[in-house]
Amino acid sequence: MRLGAIEAGGTKMVVGILDESLKVLSSQTFPTRSPEETLPDLIGFFEGKKINALGIGSFGPVDVHQNSPTYGQILATPKLQWRNYPLLQTLKEALQVPCALDTDVNAAALCEQRIGAGKGVDNLLYLTVGTGIGGGLIVNGQPVHGALHPEWGHIGLQKTANDLLKKSVCPYHDSCGEGLASGPAMKERWGMPAQDLPDNHPAWALEAEYLAQICATALYTVSPEKIILGGGVMHHTALYPMIRKLVKEKINNYLSSPVIDDWDNLIVPPQFYPESGLYGAGILAQEAL
Repeated sequence: MRLGAIEAGGTKMVVGILDESLKVLSSQTFPTRSPEETLPDLIGFFEGKKINALGIGSFGPVDVHQNSPTYGQILATPKLQWRNYPLLQTLKEALQVPCALDTDVNAAALCEQRIGAGKGVDNLLYLTVGTGIGGGLIVNGQPVHGALHPEWGHIGLQKTANDLLKKSVCPYHDSCGEGLASGPAMKERWGMPAQDLPDNHPAWALEAEYLAQICATALYTVSPEKIILGGGVMHHTALYPMIRKLVKEKINNYLSSPVIDDWDNLIVPPQFYPESGLYGAGILAQEAL
């Protein structure tokens, strides 16, 4: 069996072919340009490779409901050239194989739940913290969609009194997670990208505070058995113990169970980052058959 996989990101497209055990046989990366420029690269990669199915983890917002007439269509994305583009339908017509699509972060969450840091756990939240903040929620082993798909990065946060950021970088919200704690927010606030900030910089304590607010909200509302934090900002691994400590303080013993009290195993890094999305797309391809 040969499974086609696409992690369709806003800046790059990662494509690959996996076998039935999810071993990556080959992969390639293309820059994300207009659909007219990008799709020939994606289709050309798979042509002649005899894939049995294709899975796509896509940037969004995107229609993820299989019974919808616009299933697999990019919706009101800030990337105007991609707005209302029928991504799944275009690939399906070109390659003539069964296809399945979900959000890129749901694909990453599926990967970590099935074969990664959340293996053996039925209910988890995967948060990616980078250019934006997104979340994939797995409940009873399946991604949650609902009316569209959950937007964990746009949960309102309590802005701290010492935050130097004058204006949220989110064009929609004054104090959401993405507006205050994404990579662009950090760069706007401190005048340099996260990867250039020294380890002892006050940026990290503030970042941990905002991410801890999101994690505490998740524990109160959807009660995940595991919270997996990935994305470029989380390359600063000292954030993990800082976030655990702050979440514990915010919970203040109100929630207690063997799972929640095991903080080191409750809030963890991903096992397969930065390839979680590609593996997750491979899982979507398996499920399309």
